Amino acid sequence: MWLVMLLAFAMPVSIVCWLVSLVYTIFNEGSYCINPWRWLVAVIAPVIITRWGLKKRSLDKSGAIAGLLVGFVLTISSLCFFACLLTFFILASRATKYKSATKKRFEEDFKEGGQRNWIQVLCNGGIAAQFAILYMLDSGCVERVVDFKAWYNSSLFSMAVLGALACSCGDTFASEIGTVFSINTAPRLITSLRIVPKGTNGGITFIGTLSSALGGTFVGVAYYLTLLMCTSDYQLQKSPAQWLLIPTGTIAGLLGSTIDSYLGALFQYSGFDREKKCIVERPGPNVEFISGSEVLDNHSVNLLSALLTGLITPKIAFYIWQSVL
Repeated sequence: MWLVMLLAFAMPVSIVCWLVSLVYTIFNEGSYCINPWRWLVAVIAPVIITRWGLKKRSLDKSGAIAGLLVGFVLTISSLCFFACLLTFFILASRATKYKSATKKRFEEDFKEGGQRNWIQVLCNGGIAAQFAILYMLDSGCVERVVDFKAWYNSSLFSMAVLGALACSCGDTFASEIGTVFSINTAPRLITSLRIVPKGTNGGITFIGTLSSALGGTFVGVAYYLTLLMCTSDYQLQKSPAQWLLIPTGTIAGLLGSTIDSYLGALFQYSGFDREKKCIVERPGPNVEFISGSEVLDNHSVNLLSALLTGLITPKIAFYIWQSVL
């Protein structure tokens, strides 16, 4: 019933948006207008996903509102971006809830169900949405192949979106999956490689590192498969090999997790609370210092990691495509 009501609302909204964009295009003598189907998908898809997130308790109400905004921007700009966001959201939610009882033992701020609020949504998807806006301003709302010779700017911005989302997915996989499967392996601080307690900011394991690469790979695969479905065979034949999106996502996931670990080790406080028997991010009378400083919190680290990875990934992608051509 709710789906029928959603369609009844979304269809006239999408038509009105299309008419507005059409009038704007005509008066500004433009040649491109966003079609009503894209408006319809951009309205419906984020609503369905956020409703699912609320039902599964992957989002709270504030996170759902922020998710609608981020989802709309990424969907209207390119379905490839939406596919990456959807992949990250579903897999990250599953990874967060996986063996949550084990994680609860050494995480002070553990939240049952892994619900994300608006701050977490914007820190993980907001940077990608900003790059998507730059993509729209340069190329419009369209799925375009990665070709640094023919479409340099659009390729640059699209790889920035891929990098930001692969970073978020890779970091989530490293912290959520790596923690569980490395239960018998003590992590090492990335800056000094000394053994630290589980849950320490900047602590890495071999399985966690592999998990971050896997998370980025999933995002790259989602982008690649969606591009194949949304792009004509003629355009694909004229363009460079698009399967390179997959290793680009893998590298971005690994890079993002590494940047996140370095920032966490240097600028996030980590201490062991002898009374609670867990890692805390604030000093106190019963807290034994481990590493870092009180400069950034976890949200800030995630935001900066996504930003830096989004800025670096286009350069990496450029050299990957150049080496294959």
